Amino acid sequence: MLGLVENHSLPRTAAFFDLDKTVIAKSSTLTFSKSFYQGGLINRRAVLRTAYAQFVFLAGGADHDQMERMREYLSALCRGWNVQQVKEIVAETLHELIDPIIYDEAASLIEEHHAAGRDVVIVSTSGAEVVEPIGELLGADRVVATRMVVGDDGCFTGEVEYYAYGPTKAEAIKELAQSEGYDLDRCFAYSDSATDLPMLQSVGHPFAVNPDRALRREAITRAWPILDFHRPVRLKQRLPALSVPPRPALVAAAAVGAAAATAGLVWLASRRRATAS
Repeated sequence: MLGLVENHSLPRTAAFFDLDKTVIAKSSTLTFSKSFYQGGLINRRAVLRTAYAQFVFLAGGADHDQMERMREYLSALCRGWNVQQVKEIVAETLHELIDPIIYDEAASLIEEHHAAGRDVVIVSTSGAEVVEPIGELLGADRVVATRMVVGDDGCFTGEVEYYAYGPTKAEAIKELAQSEGYDLDRCFAYSDSATDLPMLQSVGHPFAVNPDRALRREAITRAWPILDFHRPVRLKQRLPALSVPPRPALVAAAAVGAAAATAGLVWLASRRRATAS
């Protein structure tokens, strides 16, 4: 399906994966809402306020305006959060919360790309504090994620340093292609959202995964393959079948930000807590 093993005399290639609803079945940030609530980072009111946003995301995704409002809300919400505390909460609950919602089909694709000699890069609008550990869990080689500004006190200021969304994802991919020597015409990209059209258009092999309506229309018009991922599975349940050992994620510092990461974490976290309540 993905072609033969890469010819190493040619320029390198990579497979770029959106994260939420492409590799995992839910919003990465949202999934940690209960843990953030228990850790005292968000209150019950914030959980309830974000519940509807979570529903919109899971039901069909958010459009550009909704994503912008979400970014502003998350930036304000995470202001004052201690970065080290956020990282510790994510590390303590990562396997419990994320492992069960990884799509089996996505995990298999990651293995196939590695077996073919391609790098795997996770490109997500969620915050780096959440995305980087997930990327390591998946064996990704690099991660591009939203980053927030951290003050001298080790807490988020509420300002966004880098927002990995829409066109900025495509820009980050092009920067990586320059620094890593990727031939984008021979690279792959996967996403569920029409907001990632710039990313999908930047590679020679784009795939729509569980696409929203707008992306499905575009994929049909452009004759892009459409993939249906629907089997979440724990990675350790797949280990006997792994053809390639998991590789540690080399977190790309190349243009990825930490700001929106925390914001996304808080927002999604609060919504999950609302659902659990």
